[in-house]
Amino acid sequence: MELIDTHCHIYYDQYKDIEEVIDRACKNNISKIICVGVDIKSSYESLALAEKYDMIFSTAGYHPHESKDADKNYLKELENILSHKKVVALGEIGLDFFYEHSDKKTQIKIFEEQLILAKSLNIPCIIHNRNSDEELIHSLEKTKNNNGVVHCFASDIALAKKLIKLNFHLSFTGLITFAKELHNVISNIPIEKIMLETDAPYLTPVPHRGKRNEPFMVKYVAEEIAKIKNITVNEVSRQTTKTAKDFFGI
Repeated sequence: MELIDTHCHIYYDQYKDIEEVIDRACKNNISKIICVGVDIKSSYESLALAEKYDMIFSTAGYHPHESKDADKNYLKELENILSHKKVVALGEIGLDFFYEHSDKKTQIKIFEEQLILAKSLNIPCIIHNRNSDEELIHSLEKTKNNNGVVHCFASDIALAKKLIKLNFHLSFTGLITFAKELHNVISNIPIEKIMLETDAPYLTPVPHRGKRNEPFMVKYVAEEIAKIKNITVNEVSRQTTKTAKDFFGI
C-alpha cells in the first residue's frame, strides 16, 4: 500500500522533530508529502524541505488570509519559486469569507491573478474555500482555470458536482472522521476525483484528536473513505495515489 499526503504545512515551528515525522510517515506507507506554502516566506520554507528530502515536494502561493500582504512584485517572486523542479503546484490560494483576515475585494483580486498565472504556466492550483462557494465558482469560470484541487473540501454535494464538472478534484482531511455530513459528498462522487491530505498541523483525525497532526495520519483519511464507499483501503490507496501522481506530475 502506498499513500500520498497532498497537503500539509510541516515547516511550522512545532515540527522541530521533522526527522521523526518523516520516519513515521515512511513506516506508515506514505511515499510522498506535498508541503504547501501560504505566502512568499513559507513557500521558500517549503522548498527548502523539498530540496533536503527526496519524498517532499512543495508549492508556492498566497493564501487568502495573507492576500493583504502581497506586494506589487509578488507574482514575479512566485513565478521564480514555481520554476524549481520540486515545486509542483501554485497554492495555497483561494477565498475565505469566514475569517476575512484580508478584505473580500483584495482576496478576489489576488486569487484571480494567481489563477491566471497558474494557467499561463500550465501548473495545477491548490485552492482554499470557506464560506465563498458562489464567488469561487465565479472566479474559476471568469479566469477559465480548470486545473486544480479544492483542498479540505467541506461544502455540500451541489458545489462538489459543480467543481467536478469544471474538471476539479476534491481533497479530504481528517475532518471526515468526525464531520459526518461530508460522508454524503464522498459517497456521491467518483473515487477518481478524490485526493487525501492531512492539512497538518490542523484537523487531526480520530483517534488522535487534540494532538498535533502529521503526514502519517493521512492513513486514517484513507480508512474512513474506504468505509464510506464500501471499498478496501488498498483500493482507496491505489486510486488516490495514482490521481495525486498524475495531477502533480510526481
